[in-house]
Amino acid sequence: SGAMAKLTQLIDNEVFQAYATYATVVLLKMMIMSLVTAYFRVTRKAFANPEDTASFGKGETAKKYLRTDPDVERVRRNHLNDLENIVPFLGIGLLYALSSPELSTALLHFRIFAAARIFHTFAYLIPLPQPSRGLSWAAGYLVTILMAYRVLKTALHL
Repeated sequence: SGAMAKLTQLIDNEVFQAYATYATVVLLKMMIMSLVTAYFRVTRKAFANPEDTASFGKGETAKKYLRTDPDVERVRRNHLNDLENIVPFLGIGLLYALSSPELSTALLHFRIFAAARIFHTFAYLIPLPQPSRGLSWAAGYLVTILMAYRVLKTALHL
């Protein structure tokens, strides 16, 4: 059918394949942050929910583990920053991939975004001195803005 032929063309499109590759990379990176958060919660014994403290005792003994920890909060802020930046990239990046950009330009956008997000995580968790984290955030954000501009220019003829 015609719809299947169009879907096959999309899947065979090199720009779409590049988008799918880098979208998967940043999504996996974001998923790893959940595991890092869990690791820090367990190793720092800092939990947000009473049921999570059950293996450490009951009653007052367990209550002392219902607390915040600076390391856990740092990981959580990093994860939240991923959500605030990767989700827009996924939507705008898909629209960008569908706007028929040059493969080399699209790869540059996708690679810079993925590298910036990965570096941002290291800069946040190590932590590296500023402006390393800020510059890595800005690089990824700028790439998303540039892709959005391309989509608007292509779709709306701005």
